[in-house]
Formats: sequence, C-alpha cells, structure tokens
Amino acid sequence: MRAHEAGALHGELGSRGPAWLRTPEDVNVILPQLWPASVARAADGALAVGEVSVRELAEEFGTPAYVLDENDMRARCRDFLAAFAGCDVYYAGKAFLCRAVVRIIAEEGLHLDVCTGGELATALSAGMPPERIGFHGNNKSVSELTRAVEAGVGRIIVDSFHEIERLTRIARELGKRPSVLLRVTVGVEAHTHEFIATAHEDQKFGFSLAGGAALDAALRIIDEDVLDLRGLHSHIGSQIFDTSGFEVSARRVLGLQAQIRDARGVELPELDLGGGFGIAYTTQDDPAAPSDLAKRLDKIVADECEGLRLALPRLSIEPGRAIVGPAVFTLYEVGTVKDVDGIRTYVSVDGGMSDNIRAALYGATYSATVASRTSTAPPILARVVGKHCESGDVVVKDEFLPADVQPGDLLAVPGTGAYCRSMASNYNHVPRPPVVAVRDGRARVIVRRETEDDLLALDVG
Repeated sequence: MRAHEAGALHGELGSRGPAWLRTPEDVNVILPQLWPASVARAADGALAVGEVSVRELAEEFGTPAYVLDENDMRARCRDFLAAFAGCDVYYAGKAFLCRAVVRIIAEEGLHLDVCTGGELATALSAGMPPERIGFHGNNKSVSELTRAVEAGVGRIIVDSFHEIERLTRIARELGKRPSVLLRVTVGVEAHTHEFIATAHEDQKFGFSLAGGAALDAALRIIDEDVLDLRGLHSHIGSQIFDTSGFEVSARRVLGLQAQIRDARGVELPELDLGGGFGIAYTTQDDPAAPSDLAKRLDKIVADECEGLRLALPRLSIEPGRAIVGPAVFTLYEVGTVKDVDGIRTYVSVDGGMSDNIRAALYGATYSATVASRTSTAPPILARVVGKHCESGDVVVKDEFLPADVQPGDLLAVPGTGAYCRSMASNYNHVPRPPVVAVRDGRARVIVRRETEDDLLALDVG
C-alpha cells in the first residue's frame, strides 16, 4: 500500500482495489459465509431475513438499523455447546450485550462474560443466574467488586495485585469466598491488529508469566486462603484464525499450573483459554468451525497435561464475535453517489463511523450489497462512506456494487453484530440505531433507536 497523507484508509488509490477482491460475475449474489443463515434474495430481488423483507424493516423501523437473525445466533450458541461438550462456554458480552441477548444465551445454556459494572447490571436485570457469570476487567472498582461478590458471581478474573488486595478485603468484610481465576499474560504475539492483541508483554492485561508476577500472584492467593483460586485464564486477542497461538498459550499457562502444583501441592481444576475466534467479514477470511476449534484445543490441552503429569482441568472458552458477529447486518439507505473521476465512486449512507467505528479504528474490512433490489448493471468498485464530518468516515473501504447504485437504495453490510453497537457513539450528535431481532417472520425491537430527545436529556444546559 502506498502512503497517503490522509491516512491508510485513503491508500490504494485507483479502481483496482486490494489484491484479494475479485470482480464478481454477478453483483447480486449473496455469499452464505458472510451472511446470517436465513438471508436470501426474495422473488422481488430484495433481501429477506427470517422471512421478512428488508424493505419492510426499513419502512417500519427506519435506517440505519442493526438487524439480528435470532435463529442464526441461537444456532451458533448450540454449535459451540455441542463442539465443546464438557466445557463451559462463556458468551463474551463486550461483543454486544442487551437484555434480550442475555436471555437468548441463558436459554441456550451458555455462561456470560462481563467486564464492567454496566454489563453486570444488564446481565442481572435480565435474569442471568449470577453463578453463570464471569467478571473480567483490568481496573474493577471497589463498588463493582462488592456488587459482584454480593450477587454471587460465579467467578472473578483477577488482573492485578491491587485487585487481589481489594477483593480479599471485600471478601473478608462480607464473609464470602469468591471464586477467582488468575489472568496470565503469556507473551504470545497473536496474528491480529495490535489493538486487539492481548497476550504480548507490553499491554495492560494480566500478570506477566515471564517476569514471575503470575506465579507470585497465585501463591499469594493460595497462602492468604480468602479467595478460592479455581484456575488460570489466558486470552491472546481477537479475530484470530491460526490456532498456533492457542497452542503456545496453553503450553505456557499449563507450565505455570505445574509450577503452582510443585510449590504448594495444589492442582487448579479450571483453565480458560479465552476467545477471539475469527469470523468472515470478506472473502479473504476463512474461519474454522467450532467443531474444528474444539478438536484442536482439546488435543493441545490433553497433550500438555500428559507431558506435565497434570489432571485435565475443566476447560472454558469465551466466544463473542463468533456467535453474534455473523448473525447481524446493518441496513442503510443510500443518500448520495459521487464519482470522483479517475479515483473511485463514493456511496454515502445515512450512518457511518458512529454506528461502526471499526474501519476507522482498526482498518477493519467489510462487504456490502444493494439490498432492496437486483441490478443488471455492471459492477463498479465503490467505497461506502458515512454522513459524518470526517474523511476517515469509511464503512466499507472497497466493494463492487452495481453501476446504477442510486439514492434511495437500501445497502446492507454483513458481519456487524460484534462491537458495532457496543462501540457506537453519538459523534456529530447522531442518535444510535436500533437493534431489530427477526425470527420466523416476525420482527421486534430489542434496543430502540435513540432520539434527539435522548441526546438533549443528558444536556443539563
């Protein structure tokens, strides 16, 4: 990519696009690996999801809108549970959380991972059994920890010596013995964006394995005998396709488990290898099926435990993106189409970086299609951009759309279930879109659209 003074998103000038993007033979084709299971083109050419046309969704709920295929999400929950039989599957709530999602994952038998007081409050208000909640976070406040202990949260993943001290004090005051896992920084450089790689040494999470802090923390918890140390936790990053990082992580964290056994005669009964399993945003992505992931991770852990003469711990994982990401697409309306001669065509939609910051933040890539009709026009390479006052307000950097794309068309962007609504903002005072769940021919709002009154309600003048 050649350098561009406005930043990386403005590189690759011209009409060719990235090397992996191929000109489609039919611009109307829906690639199943990118879309929720029920999405297909109806006889009138419009996309339908859960037997509901996107035209109907746009008319009833407006655009932009996040559209969740509820059956697709439930099926992904079941796939992970079936693949990881005998393990605990924690849905990573930071990907996207609301009370309806809490109820879905609870009904499907998953556990829930939260990482703030707000996520914990959402989980408890939706009726999630507290013993099925894990509480993450590198800087949990005293009030957050107190609430978690009082509620009976199933496990707290401790992240610093200060947190061990806080939690020990709280446990003594409340006469409780909370279960904890120790988050370990294993020194693995995951093959992902630096902002979502979480196991290398130079970052904020966990206790360093190489520096000895992890062993010191574990022995301190065991010796004080206030907190119930159940196991170790490692998370190497997000949007990961190569399981070799998990192999290195498991080897190192189980090595620590053996050190703890040798030092105190204690074999910890649990091991959490985190999540971060990748999904397909474009045709260049090739994620593994949950069954394949399970086989690989089970073998990795079994081999290491045999070599270290450790009993097999109960394994847990934390998929978030892999469950909700592919189950959602964002529905926009095209507002303007601008052909910048000799460079590219810009297709502007009625949302943008306020509802999907990932392209600007991570350089994330997405796909898109005209959703309200089919077209016989030839494909052109376009850039889908938003309505915000930023040149970096890019939704889809490169995509082939029909040459007759025009204002009023509905445009759908798949793979937006994870981190889009969670990281949405009110930049430029734009209200955040609703989340609409569709199932068996019926659509319902599970998170309503914000209004200007909502924005002004917080402005005390």
